[in-house]
Amino acid sequence: MNTVAAPESEGGDATVAAEIVRTYQAWEGSNKFCLWGTFIFGPDVRSVFLTIFLIVAPAAVFCVFVARKLMDDFSGDWGISIMVVFIVFTLYVLVLLLLTSGRDPGIIPRNAHPPEPESNEVSSMEFGPGQTPRLPRIKEVVVNGITVKVKYCDTCMLYRPPRCSHCSICDNCVERFDHHCPWVGQCIGLRNYRFFFMFVFSTMLLCLYVHGFCWVYVKRIMDSENTSIWRAMTRTPASIVLIIYTFLALWFVGGLSVFHLYLISSNQTTYENFRYRYTSRENPYNKGIVGNFMEIFFSSIPVSKNNFRAKVQKKSMIRTHSVSARCSNLENWKMERREAMWEEAMGMGSRGSNRITLANGDDMIENRVI
Repeated sequence: MNTVAAPESEGGDATVAAEIVRTYQAWEGSNKFCLWGTFIFGPDVRSVFLTIFLIVAPAAVFCVFVARKLMDDFSGDWGISIMVVFIVFTLYVLVLLLLTSGRDPGIIPRNAHPPEPESNEVSSMEFGPGQTPRLPRIKEVVVNGITVKVKYCDTCMLYRPPRCSHCSICDNCVERFDHHCPWVGQCIGLRNYRFFFMFVFSTMLLCLYVHGFCWVYVKRIMDSENTSIWRAMTRTPASIVLIIYTFLALWFVGGLSVFHLYLISSNQTTYENFRYRYTSRENPYNKGIVGNFMEIFFSSIPVSKNNFRAKVQKKSMIRTHSVSARCSNLENWKMERREAMWEEAMGMGSRGSNRITLANGDDMIENRVI
């Protein structure tokens, strides 16, 4: 790791060491990185392992207790195709999970300094305590002929583009922010929304596949043994467990798929749907059903604005003289002043109550002399 010493200031006040590191090593958000910045996850990345377990565990049960038996019942390539299709489709779902969870969702890099105000904003700048100028909190931009308000982000020191929001969990501004999904441990935004929907929709199809072939296996037992459905179900408890499990999972992933199909058709995000309610106002991003689906599934994914493996300077203060010394001297002076005034108050011979204001103008001491 390289370290470059910056030149001292004019008064020899401080020495700053510019430490050369990778972008992901100096990242200010809450993200977790893997394989030297190749994958970026949210701070709740552990939940991804739970999601993988909820997919792989029932898949293994299905392969051992259902698909393997169906291979024997179906002659020719039909039995083998049931197993092969299931394994390939399960791997496909896991790949979609990785693409959703481990890629940049559309993070906007932070500014090192606040943006310079435009000429027409100088007169409207706000003034905080001590007459410190602050940039306007909200700006208005026009999107497809409709005025949209964008907010200033104090953390990232930038005006968020339209449809951008700051995720409080990952601590980043994300383009076309939809929501933060705890099941994939990542924000869902401009660069991974497509994979997120494909993951949810494919998981729904996988549940339907398992659910359907479990019933096929039960039916095969009924036909081969000429027995009732209840007796056949008792012969394959694994199938019953999978039928119940996939039925419950279908309510979740199926409902989520239907909801996001509605959002895609109307070109909304989850955040916009709950916050703005475009049903009562005109949606500036709606391009029609065909255009909305084309934008999500057939448009090119923008290149990430972050190069997590790029080398950057991470500055750290080695020694400070002027600033730290002045602060230390000021604190010592305040302490001495307090002690002197306390001794003066204790030495007063008059009876009664004396209220003394200290040098900082804030601290008050009330002393009763007996």
